[in-house]
Amino acid sequence: MNPLAWLVGLLLPACGATGAHGLPVPPQIDVTQIIRPASPNTALAAPNGFSPPPDIVTPVYPVPADRLYAGIQAVAAAQPRTFAAAAYPDRLQANWVARSAVFNFPDQIMAQVSPAGRNEATMVLYSRSVYGYSDLGVNRHRLAAWLAALNRTIETP
Repeated sequence: MNPLAWLVGLLLPACGATGAHGLPVPPQIDVTQIIRPASPNTALAAPNGFSPPPDIVTPVYPVPADRLYAGIQAVAAAQPRTFAAAAYPDRLQANWVARSAVFNFPDQIMAQVSPAGRNEATMVLYSRSVYGYSDLGVNRHRLAAWLAALNRTIETP
């Protein structure tokens, strides 16, 4: 951890931790009950017609739900400064903490995969800042990057 992150950690304790530490273990989330704050520091990717309305519309993926779940886990594992925080494989839900490079600010990311047919699945991704009012678009950019990486992963036989 760099000295700036250590100093910020004196005021914002989760910034002084490493990995997924410093934050409570994320509980299972009922994605139908997501309530987004008024602050512009979250991003939501979800299927068309989802409530609340997503920032990014995700498709129906032409793969079984377990393959989509494994794909998003692989994408998350490949991201820099991103750490597994909790997984609920029976619900096809996983959570991660991503930390900023300089100040070590934590963001929380949740993925929920749902079967949508015999060999189809949908996914909800929700990324949110722990601290701050605005994220300057970081959460939305993260979701777009993860979805692009997931599309490349799924296209690979």
